[in-house]
Amino acid sequence: MVDTRAPGLAPTGPDGDALVWYVAYGSNLHAARLACYLRGGRPDGGAQDHPGGRDRRLPRRTVATALPGTLYFADLSLTWGGGSAFYDPAPPGDVPCRAYLLTAGQFSDLAAQEMRRLPGADLDLAPVLATGRAELGPGRYETLLHVGELDGHPLLTFTASRGVAGAELNAPTPPYLRTLAAGLAESHGWGPWRAAGYLATRPGAAGHWTPRAVAALLG
Repeated sequence: MVDTRAPGLAPTGPDGDALVWYVAYGSNLHAARLACYLRGGRPDGGAQDHPGGRDRRLPRRTVATALPGTLYFADLSLTWGGGSAFYDPAPPGDVPCRAYLLTAGQFSDLAAQEMRRLPGADLDLAPVLATGRAELGPGRYETLLHVGELDGHPLLTFTASRGVAGAELNAPTPPYLRTLAAGLAESHGWGPWRAAGYLATRPGAAGHWTPRAVAALLG
């Protein structure tokens, strides 16, 4: 059984679970890709299997949303090769996102897998809820952000501690771009050309991909 008494959160779900919104901005925009972190498995086009979490239920709700800032591609993804998507709230712009209503335990197990750790331990969410930001380490997706509230539940996401200015930019691979575009279509109704224009102009992709090349990739 998952311990639903998440530090910093009161039980708010119908089953006594503490609930949070996980705000996805990268490949987890695509529901099937997110499900690999919840139920285990390998995403289409990916190179790694994920163990999944303790609570394998799918999200209670899903809503399209957006955050201020920019999306950029950096570092090296073990699942996709090439750069991974990260979020920097500082630059001007808007980032299309998708919020999934999860238990705090599900969020913890999802975050652990993104951080390249084993799932199974609940995160202490009290610091990020109190201050808006909590750094659990210097690596990928080890910085938690509290980016708002929705229907009485906190909106949480994770990214790298350094922003785009301090990142080692790296272009995304075709399978990764396809997954991102599928997520944008699924969550925001974006067609191939709109998705291509957005993805190709993000830092890390710009100069390596053009909107026309990404659109051709998406068919």
